[in-house]
Amino acid sequence: MKRFLAGVLITLAIVFIVRSCRDEKASEAILEENSMLIQQQIENVSKLIVTEGHFAEVYNYKDSKELFGPLLTAEKKALVVVNADVSIAYDLSKIDFDLDEASKTLTINNIPEPEIKLNPDFEYYDVTADYLNQFDAGDYNAIKRNVRNSLLKKVEASTLRTNAKNRLLSELQKFYMLTNSLGWTLVYQDVKIESANDIPILP
Repeated sequence: MKRFLAGVLITLAIVFIVRSCRDEKASEAILEENSMLIQQQIENVSKLIVTEGHFAEVYNYKDSKELFGPLLTAEKKALVVVNADVSIAYDLSKIDFDLDEASKTLTINNIPEPEIKLNPDFEYYDVTADYLNQFDAGDYNAIKRNVRNSLLKKVEASTLRTNAKNRLLSELQKFYMLTNSLGWTLVYQDVKIESANDIPILP
């Protein structure tokens, strides 16, 4: 009888140990799978074009060249109409983040600055130049450079950046929903995100 009871206890102990090992391996496999899923979702977003806009501008270019002092000058001028498509994007493949499997925490350390892309279309009107002051490549480059700087100022003063931040915020909320559904914790800017509304707005 003692041998029988000893055999039963040993058998139960072996079954318990085997089941514990299986459960631990299954838990590790699920944890690793969740980690891979989170990382893949972040990498798949890649470059996110969050907003687009269109700007039009009329630019007057004028250049005077003194030939023999201020008494005699040669002028050139042009009227330039510019239509530009503008897009603001975040390259989320450059997000600096950490995955801590032990604490099941996704920490977003830093999000790259938005990339502003301008695609201007130039149309030149009323291009006139004196014989001794002709248009050259430097003039056209100066026009493009000045127009670009002017357009960037318009973008900064517009609602495009605000719209871009709102779109990015919605993407971060998706990260929260993903981590929350897997039982993970999302930390952003040293803040533990308890709900989708807790994500701080970017400056």
